[in-house]
Amino acid sequence: MELSQRVEIPVEINRVWESLNNPEILKQCLTGCQAFEPVAEGEFIVVLLAKVGPVKATFKGEVKISDVNPPYSYTLSGAGKGGVAGFAKGGATVNLAAIGDNSLATLMTYSVKANVGGKIAQLGARLVNGAARKMAADFFTNFVRLVCDDPDGELEIRLETIETADLEKGNGD
Repeated sequence: MELSQRVEIPVEINRVWESLNNPEILKQCLTGCQAFEPVAEGEFIVVLLAKVGPVKATFKGEVKISDVNPPYSYTLSGAGKGGVAGFAKGGATVNLAAIGDNSLATLMTYSVKANVGGKIAQLGARLVNGAARKMAADFFTNFVRLVCDDPDGELEIRLETIETADLEKGNGD
């Protein structure tokens, strides 16, 4: 599964960057996340309860941050095992850019790639891709709400999908 999207966040870039590097905020953004614990600089142990169609499993794994370019970009990569349900691995490249003359808003662009195996993979690509896309959308929507201090969901959040052709032409930023 591959997905590239962008979203405008009405806060300045440094606040978005700090939030992207805060394990507690990341934990709150991941639906079903039971643990997001630092084990080393840029490395975390994650425990996540996920449901894909009829399969529900607790995945345990690692997440690493690399290619760090503060406050503009980094790469998240991870892998986890969910017992008999199978495994998941993937990553996301996140890019930030200040918007406007006074830079009080940030454009966040991200590309997510994920693969699964085992019982989950047997559910079929359509179901797995749908669940993965929903998980990514929920994560980034939750992230924007937390960064903008919008617990009541009053802020309109529009996740805009970027087509692969736009990325190849350099229009993803």
